[in-house]
Amino acid sequence: MRRRRGSIGGMLCGAVALFAAAPLHAQTIPFEKRFFNEQVLRSHAQPVVPIYEGWYRNQDGTYNICFGYFNLNLDEQLDIPLGERNYIEPRQYDGRQPTHFEVVPGMTPTSPYTSRFRRFWCAFTVTVPSTFTQQDQVWWTLESAGENPVRTPGTINPAYILDEPRSGGMGELAPILRFRENGEGFQGREGAVAPRLRARVGQPLELTVWVEHPFEDRMWAGWAHYQGPGRVAFSPAENRVALANQRGVATTRATFSEPGEYQILLQAIDGIDNFEFHCCWTNAYIPVTVSP
Repeated sequence: MRRRRGSIGGMLCGAVALFAAAPLHAQTIPFEKRFFNEQVLRSHAQPVVPIYEGWYRNQDGTYNICFGYFNLNLDEQLDIPLGERNYIEPRQYDGRQPTHFEVVPGMTPTSPYTSRFRRFWCAFTVTVPSTFTQQDQVWWTLESAGENPVRTPGTINPAYILDEPRSGGMGELAPILRFRENGEGFQGREGAVAPRLRARVGQPLELTVWVEHPFEDRMWAGWAHYQGPGRVAFSPAENRVALANQRGVATTRATFSEPGEYQILLQAIDGIDNFEFHCCWTNAYIPVTVSP
């Protein structure tokens, strides 16, 4: 895998080379020149790290490359608008990535979640053509917290292939979601985008997604602010959805602090521990236009 200047791997390799070349008494890098603090989880002033999760092949021969993120702040939500500080290259793939980055889930009272999981797994996918090769790369760049830009490459390296939407090894299956009770179902990380909703600042908007699974009796669903200005408060931020006859409903009330164009992310999975195994969940994206 090729590395470019500014990537996490490149910075770490450079640090290792610096340590190896320096005498023992000179191996301390001044604090202000360190790319990351040694203890990466802090209350604030830490960067967001873009993360390449892996890839899977679609039925039409194209590939989906998955990206997630790790906000290294326990208390500080970050907003990085699309543009020179938050972009994907080649630029034809730019725009689907998040612009709002939630704090580490469940670690402090500022987190809207009671469940504890380390980061947001495969928050979005980029679809590349069937002609995409193992040498090709898709790069996501984020610049935050006054740090140098952090860049990560997405590839179709065979070592990073993901099960989708079923895991043969674990016997897991992503749930089916619907935006209407009898509407079209969708399944897996690529997810689907709901019809646009409208809301007003300070007035709660009810959000509902129908959840189905053939052999589970309970699913977890987490709501997150994904794109858009201001703040979004969810009540509740997560659901433990009981399934009766394989079906249940995830619902919340979202309140927006400022007008603008927003997008809400819902992730549904049978248990948050399975995020660690990279299978099997479904993403849903809900655009909302908020008026004053």
